[in-house]
Amino acid sequence: MIGFFDRLARPLLRAFQPEDAHSIVIKALKFAPLPAAPRDDPRLAVRAFGLNFPNPVGLAPGFDKHAEAPDALLRLGFGFVEIGTVTPLPQTGNPRPRVFRLEPDQAVINRLGFNSVGLAAVLPRLAARAGQGGIVGVNVGANKDSADRATDYVRLIEQVAPVASYVTINISSPNTPGLREMQRASVLDDLLGRIVETRDRVARNAGPTPVLLKIAPDLSLNDLDDIVGVARARRLDGMIVGNTTISRPPRLRDQATAQQAGGLSGLPLYPLATRMLAETYVRVEGAFPLIGVGGIDSGEAALGKIRAGADLLQLYSALVFRGIDLVADIKASLSAALDRSPGTKLADLIGVDAAAVTAENWPA
Repeated sequence: MIGFFDRLARPLLRAFQPEDAHSIVIKALKFAPLPAAPRDDPRLAVRAFGLNFPNPVGLAPGFDKHAEAPDALLRLGFGFVEIGTVTPLPQTGNPRPRVFRLEPDQAVINRLGFNSVGLAAVLPRLAARAGQGGIVGVNVGANKDSADRATDYVRLIEQVAPVASYVTINISSPNTPGLREMQRASVLDDLLGRIVETRDRVARNAGPTPVLLKIAPDLSLNDLDDIVGVARARRLDGMIVGNTTISRPPRLRDQATAQQAGGLSGLPLYPLATRMLAETYVRVEGAFPLIGVGGIDSGEAALGKIRAGADLLQLYSALVFRGIDLVADIKASLSAALDRSPGTKLADLIGVDAAAVTAENWPA
């Protein structure tokens, strides 16, 4: 039934500017009397970061930026939801328009710039739903004009850890000037040292909260070597690969919109993001789990991410073009893949193609 209404509403929503359409959907989710999600195939359950996920299909941050409807989103069938990006202080982000659909490419460009209502507004919402179950992660970022961005992340973890299933450190958005510089090894080592110390200190009272690092798909392999080395040495809990890309694949059909500044997401990101996922997987060597993001628009694409090294998946942009039925379609496809190989578990498929993917020509 939800899928039916989604199919009716999507053409109407596409008549609105992307941010206005998004606001309408968030408001509808806040008040819609959604039933509980159907029970998942138990073979799709994933244990990662010390958490039990009912299925591997998560909603990426950017959809529910301010923690307005995480439980409604879980009822749509996601195995987990990541809200944010949340900044310490409120900030408006970049001027509108700042989100652009590339319709023929099933892609989106955004330059939102961490628009956030701020930590003080988000915390009570997370605290109010803390007893309801379900995995809700929190993506955190520094304020644009912060004089000490590392301290921003420390403060965010201190405050968010008690009410978050996990926390993601976002230093890879292309829309905050200078933010990606924090991925440099020397800067990252100091940052993760402080973050892990904070994680461990807060855990004494709040219990363990996994901390993940989200990286850009535009890194050089030398930079990736350094980042993975630092993450492993600092005993981070996991990584997310990856954020939006500042590159513009030459195969994009909507070349006019492609000239807009910002991060590209959606279908064209899949080859690059999946290659970076496989490259990360072979470097991590099982030290911690990975979440694969970027261009997942089908069950086949989701399975490709898992085989390239992802324990869990996240999607967002494809929902704009494929609708909420995509979540059920992906889960059905994963179950069908397991049916074809009796006795195989989802965990058995993680990374089986990673070495082969890293041997391919670099995606254009």
